[in-house]
Amino acid sequence: MSFPRYPKYKDSGVEWLGEVPEHWPCIPLWTCFRRVKRIGFEGEELLSVYRDYGVVPKSSRDDNFNKPSDDLSVYQLVIPGDLVINKMKAWQGSVAISDHRGIVSPAYFTYEACHKANSRYLHYLMRSLRYVTGYLTVSKGIRVNQWDLEPQHHSRMPLLIPPSAEQAAIATFLDRETAKIDALIAEQQRLIELLQEKRQAVISHAVTKGLNPDVPMKDSGVEWLGEVPEHWQVTRLKRLAAVRNGSTPSRERPDYWEGGDFPWLNSSVVNTSPVAAADQFVTPCALRECHLPIVQPPAVLVGMTGQGKTRGMSAILLYEATVSQHLAILQPQAGVNASFLKRVLDMAYPYLRRDSEEAGSTKGAITCEALGNFAVAIPSPEEQHHIAIHLSEHSDRVSGLTKAAEIAMDLLQERRSALISAAVTGQIDVRGLAGSEAA
Repeated sequence: MSFPRYPKYKDSGVEWLGEVPEHWPCIPLWTCFRRVKRIGFEGEELLSVYRDYGVVPKSSRDDNFNKPSDDLSVYQLVIPGDLVINKMKAWQGSVAISDHRGIVSPAYFTYEACHKANSRYLHYLMRSLRYVTGYLTVSKGIRVNQWDLEPQHHSRMPLLIPPSAEQAAIATFLDRETAKIDALIAEQQRLIELLQEKRQAVISHAVTKGLNPDVPMKDSGVEWLGEVPEHWQVTRLKRLAAVRNGSTPSRERPDYWEGGDFPWLNSSVVNTSPVAAADQFVTPCALRECHLPIVQPPAVLVGMTGQGKTRGMSAILLYEATVSQHLAILQPQAGVNASFLKRVLDMAYPYLRRDSEEAGSTKGAITCEALGNFAVAIPSPEEQHHIAIHLSEHSDRVSGLTKAAEIAMDLLQERRSALISAAVTGQIDVRGLAGSEAA
């Protein structure tokens, strides 16, 4: 759907803001918000400001691994209507008007409202693409990822304040339209989750039951395997592959790294399978003096540490390399298909993580010993090959569908951001659409 424009526009006088409706005034931010620092409220709920979600309770997200300080007395109280800014990430969009009461990091900027404007309109305005560009112009620092918002320049940023009725109309329109887009994004996200569940189910069935539904079965005697084909062998990983881990040469020895040309891999590579390239290299001196293992392809690498997406994850290595101590190396023996072994580890992922956590390690690390003693079922080399091909073809189909869903999500996010920015800066006139359905 195309949207109408306002009859007349004027130059805002601000490069990143551009033209705005003629009757919309621009006023400095300090006239609407006053910086405050309310401390001593350690009993209040912890809040965080997210680029994608605004101000939300920290407990509502499972992707925030920042540990709060032991001393919450210095955390700042936020009440509904307050402006909250992560000063190091304002230029990324970590700015929001809070709907919640709680406390935020002392590193944030907090502002109390001293205006009569519509808070929902201001929330959309100050998180819009044009304002994110504006924050970038008043953020300074040596490195981009550590740029800080400069309070004095920020306080003079222009706020577009249309008449009250228009603010309400814009907020109502955006509440409705973004909710519709968010619902479509959620559908795509659910589709991706279902595809991954299907992928995992197909892998699990293939590496524990095989591809022949009529084959006689037997009890494996192993909880996570259950019944397996009668002719499969139940054994330990160490009987199928040599299991060892790597090492990291001292970073204080330039002769170990400078001018190096032999690939060295860290644990992040398990998130990309197969591993086909390296971005760090060591010298022959490091290989010799640090006794680094030389991994011959094809091999399987397993993440041994990490609370996120590395511990228990696996990847096939396609070229000769050496690896860090945070990776386990599984060098398959003759008759063991590396691709089949990788699929076994895909299915074993949750069990490897669970066993490492139950072992009592503070970091939940997987050890080479535990990995080597992990029980698996193995068919003949020919059957391993057929299963590996079947799973590769299925994985390719799932990857294609997942990619299409991800592209759809990206397009919806772009539309959402563009719609918000156009509405709050007056590039489209939604006054007549607030009470009607828009496409």
